[in-house]
Amino acid sequence: MISRRDCLKLGLAAGAAARAWPAAAAEPLITRAIPRTGERLPVVGLGSSATFSSTAAGEEKQRLREVFEAMLAQGGTVFDTAPGYGASEEVAGQIARDTGMAAKLFWATKLNVAQGGTADPARARAQLDASFQRVGKTPIDLIQVHNMGDVPRQFGLLKELREQKRIRYAGVTTTFPRQYDMLEQAMRAEPLDFIGVDYAIDNRVMEERILPLAADRGIAVLAYAPFGRTRLWDKVRGHEVPPWAAEIGIRSWAQFFLKFVVAHPAITCATPATSRAANAIDNLGAARGELPDRAMRERMAAHIEKL
Repeated sequence: MISRRDCLKLGLAAGAAARAWPAAAAEPLITRAIPRTGERLPVVGLGSSATFSSTAAGEEKQRLREVFEAMLAQGGTVFDTAPGYGASEEVAGQIARDTGMAAKLFWATKLNVAQGGTADPARARAQLDASFQRVGKTPIDLIQVHNMGDVPRQFGLLKELREQKRIRYAGVTTTFPRQYDMLEQAMRAEPLDFIGVDYAIDNRVMEERILPLAADRGIAVLAYAPFGRTRLWDKVRGHEVPPWAAEIGIRSWAQFFLKFVVAHPAITCATPATSRAANAIDNLGAARGELPDRAMRERMAAHIEKL
C-alpha cells in the first residue's frame, strides 16, 4: 500500500524533475451523468477550502497551479470554490486565466451575501460579477447558493443567469445539519440542477433522506468533506489500509474514503480539497477501476467504526 506521505514524495520528485505530472493511467476515469442533461463528470474533483484556501492566502501559490496541472493531466475537470473560501476563488481564477485552463475545467462556485437571513440583490449581483471576472469564463458551469443563504432571492438570481445562459447549472449547498430540512424543502420546491452536501464514510446521514430525494428529483450531488475534513485522517493515523481493500484497487486511505463515497449511485462527484499535486493524483486514483458493491461498502464502514 502507498501512504499519503509516500505518494506526496513521489509527486514532489516528479514535479522537481520536469514540472510534468504523470500521464493518466490506462484505465479511464469513472464518470457520472448530471441527471438534467446527461453530461458526464469524473466522480472525483478538487475542492478549495481547508489547505487549498490556506495556501491561496500564503506565499506558496505556485503549488496550486501544480495541483491544477496534475489534476488535468490525470483527466480530472471538476473544481469547486466559493467567494467565502478566503482567497481561493481569486487565486484559482487567476491561475485558470493565466494558463488557459478555464476552458478545460468544470468550474463550480457559489453565491452568498445573506446577512441576518436576507440577501441584498445589489450585493449579490456584485458578488456574481466578481466571480465572472475572476475566472474570465462565460458561461460559468455551476453556481450554487452557499449554505442555504436566502434561497428565494439568491436562487432567483441564479435562475435568471441560467435563463440568460450566463451559467449552465444552478443549485444550493449546505454542510450544516441544522439546514438539512431547509435543503430538503428547496429540493422539492426549486428547479435545482445540483446540491452540495457533506458526506463521508463516517457521516452517512445523507443516505437517509437527501440522497434518495436527489435521485428521485433528478438532482446532481457534489459530495463535500469526504475526508470528514481532518476527522478521518485523525482516526486512521498509525493504521495501515486493510489488505483486502486491494481487491478493488485501493492503494491509500484517500482512495478508501473516496471510493466509498462515490460508490453511492446518487453522488455525481466528490470534491476533496488539497494543496498538494501528489494528493490530487492520489485522489483521482479513486475514480479508476472498480467501485465497492454494497457488501464491500458495509465492510469498509465497519472497519472504520472499529478503529
